[in-house]
Amino acid sequence: MNPLKVALRDYPHTRPLKDGTVVPEGYDLDFAQVEPIHRAFAPMVRELRYDVCELAVATLLQAVEADRPVVALPVVLHGNYHHRSLWTWKDLGDLGPADLRGSRVGVRAYSQTTGLWVRGMLSDTYGVASRDVSWVTREGPHVASAEEPANVERTDAKLVDLLRAGDLAAVVMGARSADHVDGLVPLIPDWKAQQELHFQEHSWIPINHLAVVRRDLLEERPDAVRAIYRALARSIDFTRPETTDTVRGAVVQYGVTDTLLATLETAIRYAREQGVISSAMTAESLFADFAEYVGES
Repeated sequence: MNPLKVALRDYPHTRPLKDGTVVPEGYDLDFAQVEPIHRAFAPMVRELRYDVCELAVATLLQAVEADRPVVALPVVLHGNYHHRSLWTWKDLGDLGPADLRGSRVGVRAYSQTTGLWVRGMLSDTYGVASRDVSWVTREGPHVASAEEPANVERTDAKLVDLLRAGDLAAVVMGARSADHVDGLVPLIPDWKAQQELHFQEHSWIPINHLAVVRRDLLEERPDAVRAIYRALARSIDFTRPETTDTVRGAVVQYGVTDTLLATLETAIRYAREQGVISSAMTAESLFADFAEYVGES
């Protein structure tokens, strides 16, 4: 039997699976080297290049809407707060979230999940709807048939260069990348306090990436998917002692829990409000096929 083709980022909680410490019973895995991992998303939803793949939440929602044959597993691989994912240039003055109304903001792709959470935060917390901003992007959606709202434009220029030149008011960027660019400052100066308030109110941390499988693999070889799911769960559990009281420890999870469903319901609401998707769907429906073919026993 050929090994299952797998594309997962190298996290502490996936490393036991990738280095062979945790083995899915009865199945060999062939791990693709994809860095950064978002480069695996389009090949997965367009070509079904992998049997098992990490996938961004916004891409998953667009794939479900487009009836692409991928199925979500209730395995959260990555997530974070995004109050520190919105940056401006230090010389632009005392710019705040409310000042973004009517401005241009850069984001790698409109359907990027970090951008989805940032826009939702701007709307829910600061009253700035996604339609109030022009979104300047460098990439299109991973799902080929997905459409973008009229207030999305494309550029070949680097977003940081446009920000530095004053052509953008802010950019959406992960803190790890932004920390390497001198001159960037968080648009939300009290981002730490806002993160704490968010968790106090919602009791969850935004989810960015889940694991997905090919639909034909699930339908034809449910035992293989069950083995993969259990191995991912064991790999997560294997690293639990290292993640106590950390964001990763709180967000990385498995199983169809109330927390997972509540987080994804918010992501679905944001996606509909922002024109990332137009179809009605529920968080529970995302795992209906998993529940039918695999379950959690």
